Amino acid sequence: MTRTALVLTVSDGVTAGTREDASGLALAERLAQLDWMVERALVPDERAAIAAALTAGAARHRLVISTGGTGLTPRDVTPQATAGVLDYEIPGIPEAMRAAGRRSTPLADLSRAKAGVIGRTLVINVPGSPRGALESLEAVVPLLDHAVRTLAGPYDHSAAGQVPGPAAAYTDPPEDT
Repeated sequence: MTRTALVLTVSDGVTAGTREDASGLALAERLAQLDWMVERALVPDERAAIAAALTAGAARHRLVISTGGTGLTPRDVTPQATAGVLDYEIPGIPEAMRAAGRRSTPLADLSRAKAGVIGRTLVINVPGSPRGALESLEAVVPLLDHAVRTLAGPYDHSAAGQVPGPAAAYTDPPEDT
């Protein structure tokens, strides 16, 4: 399976050309280091545009990471737009990102990031600052391959084997008979 990802930058300033897309570039570079083929896109902080871009990205990629719009201002609507298009949420991913971010700043708890699934695609919101975006990505790197493989199917947990990363000793329990 080819690992492809969309990095979607959500920013009025970047879209207007008045700000540099530092977080989108940083995420794309890190994913490329992890052997992901990366496409990048930009949208303004508009709920409908974000929802449309997430949905279109999920139709072409196995991973969609949006950066920006997860804060507390009235223009930060990425979580609302994401929630509106997800088939289901994966709350542990943003919990892990906030926990990792807490090591750098208590403000990490103010992130309203969402994560979940559209079809067979993993969708993750990360903050718009380059540092916050990369810290959030690093917090979930050990989960990405397993999540993407699981979503790709055939959904047979008895054939799952080991989980990558620190929990490598874990194997799925045998099914009850």
